[in-house]
Amino acid sequence: MFRGATKITLDDKGRMVIPTRYRDQIAGLAEGRLVVTVDKDQCLLIYPLPEWEQIERKLMSLPSLNPTARRLQRLMVGHATDLPLDGHGRVLLPPELREFARLGRHGMLIGQGNRFELWDEARWNERRDLWLKNEEVATDLPSELESLSL
Repeated sequence: MFRGATKITLDDKGRMVIPTRYRDQIAGLAEGRLVVTVDKDQCLLIYPLPEWEQIERKLMSLPSLNPTARRLQRLMVGHATDLPLDGHGRVLLPPELREFARLGRHGMLIGQGNRFELWDEARWNERRDLWLKNEEVATDLPSELESLSL
C-alpha cells in the first residue's frame, strides 16, 4: 500500500526520483516497472505495472458503445505510458503528460493505496485546501462510507 504525501522535484529533463521508501515495494510488485496515465482532476496516476494491468483489463471490458466508457478508455488507456525505473530510482515523465498535469519543477506525490497521484505542488495545495474547506458541508457520501468512523 502506498500512503503519504511527499514533495518531489522534477529535473530539467522531466525526471522524478521515486522516494526511497517506495522503491523496494515497486521492485517487489512490478520489478521496477510503472505506468502513468491521466486523471480527470488534471493530475497523473502512477501504478505499478501489475496494478495497472488489472485496471486496464477492467476498462477495456467496458462496453465500447457506451460514450462514458469509451471516453474513459480513450483517456486512461490512450495516455498510459510505461515508466521504467532507472538505476538511480528515477522515472522520465513524458512532456505531454507533464503538460496535461501542469507540472512545474515542484510536485506532490500522493499515495493512494495501489497507486500514486502526482500533482503540481501549488495546485495540490490549492485543491487540498478547497477540499478541506468544503468537507464540512459534504452530504454526498456513498452509502458504504456512511457508517465509517475515523
